Amino acid sequence: MDASKVWFITGAGRGMGTTIAKAALNAGHRVVATGRNTNVVGKAIGENENVRVVQLDVTRPEDAQSAVNAAIDQFGTIDVLVNNAAHYYGGFFEELTSEQIERQLQVALFGPMHVTRTVLPVMRKQRSGHIISISSGAGLSGFEFNSAYCASKFALEGWMESLAPEVTPFGIHTTIVNPGFFRTELLTEASSTYAKPSFEDYAERRANYLAFFNGQNGQQSGDPNKLASALLMIASQEQPPKRLIAGADAIGIAKQKIVDLQAQINPYRDLSTSMAYDD
Repeated sequence: MDASKVWFITGAGRGMGTTIAKAALNAGHRVVATGRNTNVVGKAIGENENVRVVQLDVTRPEDAQSAVNAAIDQFGTIDVLVNNAAHYYGGFFEELTSEQIERQLQVALFGPMHVTRTVLPVMRKQRSGHIISISSGAGLSGFEFNSAYCASKFALEGWMESLAPEVTPFGIHTTIVNPGFFRTELLTEASSTYAKPSFEDYAERRANYLAFFNGQNGQQSGDPNKLASALLMIASQEQPPKRLIAGADAIGIAKQKIVDLQAQINPYRDLSTSMAYDD
């Protein structure tokens, strides 16, 4: 087994966060398990001398600072940060309210930014660390009924890709994880909010998507335990991947994105390359 590390995991009270935390503990690592409700997190993780449960609402920068301070007080360092906390706001763009879209960005983009900003001084000082941010297949390609969610994940990935070269000189690695459909709690009522029906023009497609997502809940093909094991593996590598596309369905999305981009490049290649000054 690799030397014990300190894992700081957001959204550890349910779903993928709980699975990652338990996997890290079982592998002999120490874990800072965070969530908005510490009772929920504690019950999900169970008692263990190598775990510290800390209150953290990722949308609150002051919570992030308090949680990181608690982690340092308990374990002295943070080696792996997993930005996992999530909420899904589904619906057509016109039917999603501005408040719902802003909330989606607060949780999925600004939340990871707040926590990472607070953890980075620790990692810079020790000249090591690994920042893992959980994105989605929806961070690779846009899908209707997912405009807010895709916007948040596209933004998360743009930030992470830009952060990587900024922190690499300090020995800090970054990894974007693009899971496909995994059997987590993301599609449950606790983790999903749907736009209120507002326009009849969307009614038929809205009903189809709601039926699809409700049907997928609990039937997803991806095994969260296998994803957690994969994260443990890459976190042990000297040069972890900058991106982990997790699941055959996610690979399919990525491959289709490449095909789509190529199809958009080729017909307009001459036009696109004709735009330089003539001198």
